[in-house]
Amino acid sequence: MQIHQIKGYIQTILLVEYHDKLMLLDGGCRCDVAVVEAFITQILQRPMADLTLVLISHMHPDHAGGAQIYQRKYGCKIASVDSTEQWYGGFSGRLAHWIDLLLALYVARRRGKKIRNIYYNPNLKPDIILADDMAVPGFEDWHVYATPGHTDRDISFLHRPTQQMYTGDLILRLRHKFASPFPIYDPIAYKRSLNKIIELNIRHILMAHDGPAEISTDEIKTLIAKSTPKPLTVAHVAKHRLRRLLSLQQGSS
Repeated sequence: MQIHQIKGYIQTILLVEYHDKLMLLDGGCRCDVAVVEAFITQILQRPMADLTLVLISHMHPDHAGGAQIYQRKYGCKIASVDSTEQWYGGFSGRLAHWIDLLLALYVARRRGKKIRNIYYNPNLKPDIILADDMAVPGFEDWHVYATPGHTDRDISFLHRPTQQMYTGDLILRLRHKFASPFPIYDPIAYKRSLNKIIELNIRHILMAHDGPAEISTDEIKTLIAKSTPKPLTVAHVAKHRLRRLLSLQQGSS
């Protein structure tokens, strides 16, 4: 088993290679599909039919954006969690979908990237339903762990033989220090997820935006201690800033 790192639009794309099959740890952005296709066919010299599974940690554009293209073009299976409601369901969900697309483009511009088409269907229809502490079908050396907080349905994937865990956006690295993601919809669940990493004795993590890293228990505990006690989302930040603006206006009148 070998894990390849591919530079994506705003994230690191992780492609898991076996002698007879390939698997993506998240589907990347829509515009990353051509990059992955080129890597598989030109660098690895393998047919796209070898890509048999795309795991989805959560529904944000840089994680789920390309998945359904692989599914449609190559018959590749998508595996993700089941939920009674789509993450982007309803009016508020569709609004959140557009906000997340704009946030992804904002990150791209901050990194000096050109604006690309990253739109994707907000409704995911996985072929394989994943659940906490189950083996990934067809890739049984990988196990699924529920790690919500960033969204209500985030999952991470542990390669048990090597104790490497792909944590999606559970942990980021900013200025050479580990940091929590934005947004955090459920701070209590987020802290529980970090504690799960400690309980599983994970030392080697694979981050969606920063690649592989070694992390200590103390560093995870620091993340837990510094994590927001309240939900931290676009709506909450906007509400806080509006209240502050109104307070300043009232104070100056």
